[in-house]
Amino acid sequence: MANAALIRISVVAAAFLAIILAPLRYPEWIPPRWFGISADMVVMNATIYTSDPSLPFAQAMAVRDGRILRVGSYSSIKGLIGHGTSQLNLNGKVVVPGFIDSHVHLLFGGLQMGQVQLRGIKSREEFVRLVQEALRGKAVGEWILGGQWNNDNWGGDLPISSWIDSITPNNPVWLSRMDGHMGLANSLALKIAGISNRTSDPVGGTIVKTLDGDPSGLLVDSAMKLVLAVIPEVSIKERRDALLRAMKYAVSRGVTTVVDMGRFFPGASVHHVWQDFSDVYQWADSSGKMLIRVCLFFPLQTWSRLADLIQEKGKVFSKWMHFGGVKAFADGSLGSNSALFYEAYDNDPHNYGLQVTDMNWLQNATMHADKCRLQVAIHAIGDKANDMVLDMYNTVASYNGLRDRRFRIEHCQHLVPESPKRFGEQLVIASVQPDHLLDDAESAEKKLGIVRAQSGSYLFKLLFDSNATVAFGSDWPVVDINPLGAIRTAIHRVPPGWEKAWIPSERITLDEAMKASTISAAYAAFLDKDLGSLSKAKYADFVVLPANSWDELSENLPATVLATYVNGNQVYP
Repeated sequence: MANAALIRISVVAAAFLAIILAPLRYPEWIPPRWFGISADMVVMNATIYTSDPSLPFAQAMAVRDGRILRVGSYSSIKGLIGHGTSQLNLNGKVVVPGFIDSHVHLLFGGLQMGQVQLRGIKSREEFVRLVQEALRGKAVGEWILGGQWNNDNWGGDLPISSWIDSITPNNPVWLSRMDGHMGLANSLALKIAGISNRTSDPVGGTIVKTLDGDPSGLLVDSAMKLVLAVIPEVSIKERRDALLRAMKYAVSRGVTTVVDMGRFFPGASVHHVWQDFSDVYQWADSSGKMLIRVCLFFPLQTWSRLADLIQEKGKVFSKWMHFGGVKAFADGSLGSNSALFYEAYDNDPHNYGLQVTDMNWLQNATMHADKCRLQVAIHAIGDKANDMVLDMYNTVASYNGLRDRRFRIEHCQHLVPESPKRFGEQLVIASVQPDHLLDDAESAEKKLGIVRAQSGSYLFKLLFDSNATVAFGSDWPVVDINPLGAIRTAIHRVPPGWEKAWIPSERITLDEAMKASTISAAYAAFLDKDLGSLSKAKYADFVVLPANSWDELSENLPATVLATYVNGNQVYP
């Protein structure tokens, strides 16, 4: 009898200790306050979209130490309210997980916020006027930098250096196209870079020339490095300020995590991303200035350096910083006529686009990076480029063996009809940016022809139906960082000034678009253990939207967010 009683007491004591030592795992029928456990904050009277299929919607959520303690009905949460618990009554407002932008160039975005802004201009005259305004206060010899121009907005004619030479005789100028794959230099910048009518095109790039054979000022893809190499590097302070600006802007749009592809594109130095990691991100992390989480990708050329760093530090550098993987480029962009296609451009019948990276090198580097268990992401826009990358990924996976590698293709804008199913079959992530189609719809039909453009462009529905993991992003600053706008675009596909959807058969549902911006985006970067859904033990990153029910949100998707929370703390407004 004594032994039996002792056993019963021991069992009860063990159970009690288990509850104390593992506060997130106590039985939910026991009031947590019995054990001194209470939430830091309780969100209640809300319409909570969780992105978690086990509990799609909830009414309340409890947060402790920056993570979700419990989510469910108010009756299941109220026992977590203690003396120090703040209570956020949202009066029915919709709450969604913090948006994850799967493809940004964060420091570029922050830097460009302080440079010449040519986004949306519709004429040569406006182009010249904005450059002239940028000269105010500039010293002789100081570079004028900026961009985001889109020649399709004024009829398609490309700008040339003579547009701005007369107003910039003493200041070199570099203005990138919105897609980052083409830029305009004035004649002084060309002279500083040593570009003349005798300069040959570099591999993977084009120096656009006039009929007389002189440089027009336009440089495409890897040819941009000729000018980029002579532009003075921005200071550490400027880059740090750019990060702070960019993060503040991101949270104003409801973005709580970004996958940052860095200051890297054809022609750029592979060292910039590493400099930014050491000079900017580590500084912000150690000094408590981070507002959002970042998942960093580095140039594929530096895969061994990243592998060594991860072996030393692990993939999670801090709660703010994760090491994602490595990135490379297969082709250019549609807007610059450098995306690689099987068929020639309709408006440029001898041009099939550019293969900007040697495929033998790309496959070999990917093979080595994958052996080191690094995630690989490759930019591909044209249909041929996408197939080349899918083929290469298949070869690498077959050689290196079965594992959870989550290969990514960035953009996937134009595909032949058979390609979407390959993403699902090969388990390749489709990292897409819906708002690109707003700029591309009209130009794609001009460049590719109506039939080819409409049968193979932005095939979101086919990708979903092929069981591919689709992750949404913006490619900021190429387009604005605006997840609600991207969701609206994916659902409706109506470009500005159009009355009807472009390729309406490829529209997707609100639920599909939301998941692509949250849990699927987290999965696409190996972040789904801690992010992407409002689930127990995950970070309490969430957004409050100005809608009073899910039905209201579905009928009229808002353009703005009411508030953004990271780690359960309000960071916007």
